[in-house]
Amino acid sequence: MTTKTTRFIDTSAPGDTTPRPRWPFLRRCWPPTVAIATALALWWLATGVLAPGQSLLRETTPGRVASALAELFHRGVLLPDIGISLWRLIVGLLVAAVVGIPAGLLIGMNDTADRAARPVVQFLRMISPLSWAPISVAIFGIGNEPVIFLIAAAAVWPVLINTAAGVHVIDAGYLQVARSFHANRFELLTVVVLPAIRGHLQTGLRVALGIAWVVLVPAEMLGVRSGLGYQILNARDQLAYSQVVAVIVVIGIIGYILDLAARRALSGSRQGRSGAGD
Repeated sequence: MTTKTTRFIDTSAPGDTTPRPRWPFLRRCWPPTVAIATALALWWLATGVLAPGQSLLRETTPGRVASALAELFHRGVLLPDIGISLWRLIVGLLVAAVVGIPAGLLIGMNDTADRAARPVVQFLRMISPLSWAPISVAIFGIGNEPVIFLIAAAAVWPVLINTAAGVHVIDAGYLQVARSFHANRFELLTVVVLPAIRGHLQTGLRVALGIAWVVLVPAEMLGVRSGLGYQILNARDQLAYSQVVAVIVVIGIIGYILDLAARRALSGSRQGRSGAGD
């Protein structure tokens, strides 16, 4: 009687003992998919089942919100409002960067400026940006300017503080080497300081982006007649609460995309620097 022996061929790389997971895409995607499905189910349960029959919550079920979102899109108001809100956000962030980066560099590189500015910075950054709303309207009037001012007032502090913190942690040996080669202030700034604080600066800009997006919506309730914040007020005045929640959903989705893009850009930049140093 002949016994057949089955031979298994090992196709793995030599020395590779790590088991390879099957269906890696599904393994990555199923946790957020289940979480989103659970959130939608709880949303439907709270608004469509548990809410009283005459409650306004009945107007905010997922189905009604989806219909309201489609209605806003077909009316031609959703995309223009998204565009003007993003434009205000970008301009406000640019203003915050133009003010915050030079101020952070000055504070970080000059001990006298650091000691002088510290109490003022700590005082101002603890004030809610929205508390400046009456003053911004009084100075700039009604329009884009007060909204941009409030966004910049909220976003400037993460940029400034992270820039100064990045300068403070630079290895003093790098600065001494540059000075030993008779580098002037401009060369010291561009060759040593700015490359060294890139990580802190990117982190500050990402934090500023999140804060600016949160401040943008209430800032757009200051009399402007466009933008996502205005659209929330307009829908509330019409008691169209399905549209209110639809705009809130759009705000959350766009905020998530902005943060994801900033995180990807930050991680990609870090990987590029590490690869260049190999």
